[in-house]
Order: sequence, then structure tokens, then C-alpha cells
Amino acid sequence: MRLTQGLHRAALVHAQGPGTSQGGTTRSWRELRSRVARLAGGLAGLGVGTGDRVAILAFNADRYFEAMYAIPWAGGIAVPLNTRLATAELAAQLADCGAGHLLYGADFAGPARALAAAFPQIKPVCLDGDDWQDLAASPEARDAERGGDDAAGIFYTGGTTGRAKGVVLSHANLIHNVLNLSPHFRFGRDTRCLHASPMFHIADALSIFGVTLHGGHHFFEPKFDAANVLRRIEDDRITFVAMVPTMLRMLVDQPDLARRDLSSLTRIFYGGSAMPGALARRVVAALPHVRFHQGYGLTETSPTITHLGPEDHQPAATDARIQSAGQPVLTIDISIRDDRGQALAPGQNGEICVRGPTVMRGYWQNADATADAFADGWFRTGDIGRLDQDGYLHVVDRAKDMIISGGENIYSAEVENVLLQHPAVLECAVIGLPDAQWGERVHAVVRPRPGTATTEDDLLAHCRAALARYKCPRSFRISPDALPLSGAGKVLKAELKRQAISLSKETTHA
Repeated sequence: MRLTQGLHRAALVHAQGPGTSQGGTTRSWRELRSRVARLAGGLAGLGVGTGDRVAILAFNADRYFEAMYAIPWAGGIAVPLNTRLATAELAAQLADCGAGHLLYGADFAGPARALAAAFPQIKPVCLDGDDWQDLAASPEARDAERGGDDAAGIFYTGGTTGRAKGVVLSHANLIHNVLNLSPHFRFGRDTRCLHASPMFHIADALSIFGVTLHGGHHFFEPKFDAANVLRRIEDDRITFVAMVPTMLRMLVDQPDLARRDLSSLTRIFYGGSAMPGALARRVVAALPHVRFHQGYGLTETSPTITHLGPEDHQPAATDARIQSAGQPVLTIDISIRDDRGQALAPGQNGEICVRGPTVMRGYWQNADATADAFADGWFRTGDIGRLDQDGYLHVVDRAKDMIISGGENIYSAEVENVLLQHPAVLECAVIGLPDAQWGERVHAVVRPRPGTATTEDDLLAHCRAALARYKCPRSFRISPDALPLSGAGKVLKAELKRQAISLSKETTHA
């Protein structure tokens, strides 16, 4: 199994069919195969070889798509970077993976220069300039034919320690994820996929590699904008799109939704965070002709663990069913286990543990974290859930202390670590509070050092200097009181959340 095989297949069985379209330029699958081979040759000329890490920092585009194939074609490992991260966060990830090359979009020229200055070994290549075109003029390279258990990508995810971890996914991991879901989506040559969610997210790998394998047609929305996405669906006759629940809410909130011709849209895949039952029913009612699919999973599982199909989104579906995460995909085993590692019966809550060919190889150069993530051959998700008698998974709590805001995973320890670097902060705790727009917002409870003073604006500025904007607290509570602790000395975050929800005077920051 190798990712590039999908491109070879598309160029063989649908040679003249459209592969990608952007800005008035459409390339056939035969043309794309040749172009990727030449881009791989250009990357090889820059020194990319077997196992070399190549980072990508760019908005969605056809050239991002080309990079995701040219890197493995050259034998390298792709490292998609979150475009919302601060430069310091990007630097930490580049240092961790030891990337030797950085492919960047023109919008990120400033961070790319800063990163190249900090890491002289990194060779920057602009995807939007002459650099990429020059590489495309290189002689075609032979496919390195890396596959199977060979690493295909390193996808960074937060950790409860606050340090981002590089999840190493193999070619086989990513291909099995495609094969698990393709029968549900019925991808084919007539599939017209809009990449509306960020292409750096592991969830978009399904669209990149799945639609290609079936010879479909890719379109690209650089940054999500609900009004633009509606126009693109109408104008480009899009049939498939993947989004997070926050995006779907924004979509159905558009005042001209009913006036748009969205008849081409047949399927929507969503995931990344839980969809409240009321929102799910509202979205289904607003787009009654669309077949909805939900996926639950983690970066470490490539990512899909369970699938909830269109039949369970029908108006007649029970609240329990529409709010479930669905049933295990074809090649995944699920076991609900107690804190002693014993399997639990249906209906009992415990840690969701999984095994199967989509489970990661491990965390990049982090043997301890990898070992901690597995028990008796099962990957421990850290999420709490239960299976019902019909095999549907109900996720009742998420990984400890993780906040999901607008589909982005935010780990409280990471934000706490930054806050504790402020000279006036003695102790702090970061929690997620309900938010009508984003699902959750980041809220910080701060206890100042005796004899010092600080303000919300000061703390917010401190956070924004070190963290991506979406990770920064949107509300604060500054109090001289000690944080509530359990008998084991752990902060009682559930109690802090209860207190915060009962108050209504916190200032919310955009």
C-alpha cells in the first residue's frame, strides 16, 4: 500500500478527466501525474531523500495538493503545519521533527523567513512563486515507491503535558482510513470535492487521498468563509464537502441559504467535535436532500474510529442515536475498559480503546509517550464512552482537560504553561466553557502572586505573544483565592467550571 498508487491509478483509468481546479486552471489526472513526478524530481534536486521531513505551511490550494503527493513520490515525509500557530510554536515543531525543507504559501512569507533564519538547514520554497514552477520544470523522477509501514506524514497534536507531539502515520494507516470510509461516501469519477476545511488537518487526508484514488475532481477554498463556500458549492456543482460542526452552523446561518442552488451537494462529512443534537437536526432540516455522515476519531487513528451514517440522521432517529458517534469502521476494534484495563460490558462507561491498521506507528522520537498510549496492544484514546447493545459508541467525555473550540483541539496545560511564565501569576487553571458560536471557549482562572497586580488585558497580551490566537483565553477570572484541590492535590476543574458557569461577569475577548 502506498499513497502515490492512487495517483497512478487515477492517471490510468481517468487520464483525461479533471483532477484539480483552481483560479481558472484545471489539470487532468495524466497531467497531474507528470507534474507531481517533475515536482518530486525538483525536490530531490534540493536534497529531499528517503525519510526526509518536508514541512508545509500554506492555505488550501492545488499546489498544497501537489505537495502532498510530490513529497512521498520523492521518498520524503510530509509535515503539514497548522496555519493558525504562532511562529514560536511552528519553530518548536520544526525543531522536533528536524525538517530540512519548508514549502510555504505567499501569505506566510514573513513566518517562513523567520523560521529559515532560526534554522539555517531549512530550505524554504514558495508554493505561490517561481520556486514551485521551477521545480515543476525538472525532469520526471521515478516514484520512490515508499509504502506500507513507511512513514508518510507527521501530524502534530497537542498533549496533556502541553508539548505538541508528532503523530507518525504510515502509508498503510492513511490508505486503510480511505478504504474504511469510501464505501459510505461512494466516491467516483463524478465526485466533486471542495476542500473547505484546512488541508493541514488529518481529517482532510480522507478527501485528498480518497477522492484521488477514485479519480474524482478536487476544488479548493483557501480559508473557510461560509458565504464563499455556499457560492462555491453552487458555482462549481460540488457534491462532497467535509466540515466541523461550527462550520456547518455558520453555513446554515447564512441569510441566503434558501436562495442558493445546492442541488449538486449529495454528501457532507463532519467531525472534529461533538455535534449537539439540536444543531444536527437543524442542519439536516436546512439541507434535506443531503446525506450526512459523522466521524469520530483522533489524529493517532488516521483519524476515523466510528461512522454515523445518513440513516441515523433522519428526522425519525432518536436523540440518543443522532448524538452518538456511530459504529466502528470496517477495520477497527473498540473496547471500553476500566482503570484496571478490564473490558466493560455494553452500557458501561470507560476509556475508549482501539486497535486496527489505522492506529499510528507512534509519536515522533517520543518513546515514552508512545508506550504510555498503548496497553496490551490497544491504543488508549483518553476519551470516556460506552457502547450500546447495537454497537453504537457514545462519547461521554473527552481526553482530560482538552478543549475543542471551532473544531480545534486546545490543551489546557499548554495555555497554563504560558500563563505561569507571567511574573504576576502564582497559579492558574484553564478550562472550557460553553460558547454558542464556537462550541467551547477558553477560560482562565488566575491567582496572582501576593503583592503583584495584573489585568485581563495584560494576561491576554502575554498569551498572544506565545500562542495562536484561537488558543488564548477568551475570558478570565482573577482571584486571590487558592484554586480548589482534590485530596490528591489536583485542581478540581469540574468545580471551577461549575463556578464559572454560574457567574456572568467575565469579559469575553474576540
